[in-house]
Amino acid sequence: MLLALLFAQLSATSQTLEKFSIDSGGANASQSGIDVNYTIGEVHVNELSTASINISEGFITKPFNVLISPKVLLQGPLLNPENAGLMNDHLRTNGYIPTTSPYLDNATCDVSVFNTDGNDAIVDWVWVELRSYLDNTILSNGKSALLQRDGDVVTTDGASDLMMSASPKSYYVVIKHRNHLAAMSQNTIGLKESTTVVDFSDNNFITNGSNARVQLSSGEMALWSGDITTTNTIKFSGTNNDTNTIKDMVLTDPANVLNFITFSSQGYLIHDIDLNGIARFSGAGSDSNIIKDNVLAFPNNALGFITYTINGTVQETNNN
Repeated sequence: MLLALLFAQLSATSQTLEKFSIDSGGANASQSGIDVNYTIGEVHVNELSTASINISEGFITKPFNVLISPKVLLQGPLLNPENAGLMNDHLRTNGYIPTTSPYLDNATCDVSVFNTDGNDAIVDWVWVELRSYLDNTILSNGKSALLQRDGDVVTTDGASDLMMSASPKSYYVVIKHRNHLAAMSQNTIGLKESTTVVDFSDNNFITNGSNARVQLSSGEMALWSGDITTTNTIKFSGTNNDTNTIKDMVLTDPANVLNFITFSSQGYLIHDIDLNGIARFSGAGSDSNIIKDNVLAFPNNALGFITYTINGTVQETNNN
């Protein structure tokens, strides 16, 4: 009889009787990439309410969150920087950055975020992932974020550290950009409710794989630019190369009415490798030459083959 009452809900004009939990503790556990959160307590069944007031006992458990402050540099907007050590923000100054993220969560920001200039001006959207400490191909959480000129990765308000829904523990951390090769920490990083800095621009920070980042003249590290086909590769010539993708886009651009191969397409384009708001297949400052230079300069391309393929070092997740 008592057991039946615990699962019953009784209604009357003046009060209700419902099941609630009084928690005295709890924890979380992980196995094979699956998180289990649980509480320890007992059932409480006394609930009083009127037409306008509801009173109950018990505890409300807040969601698990961690704070992370990533830093990353993109090679593209640092190829010809207007200010030493700062990425160019031409997409912002030209009004090309969308207020809706190009990534899976379709996160949005207020257009006023793009009014900030200087070191904290926004360069572009990036994607941050936390992957299971048990298996770095299992996604625990992913989130869009904004990248500042100095490399700070912030939330959609353009200033705050990134809060991600995840249990406080260790994760592999991944940073992605829409036309640069992604990078992932080689080791797991302990994350908690207070901010943890994860600096992908630091030469001493170890990333997964060989030559996952390009070293700049300053000694800092940046993500390789040129993955236009989003195939986790950078390829100048041969089948499915990134260069032909630029050519095809330029020739089919409605604004290129005369079909000039030297035409400069403008806008928020994945073909715009240096993020200056212009995608160009041939001629001075072409994006194709950036791809060629990267392929020839890649450390693993010891023989300098123009047909060499730069392969990304971050495997796609199995549960995205």
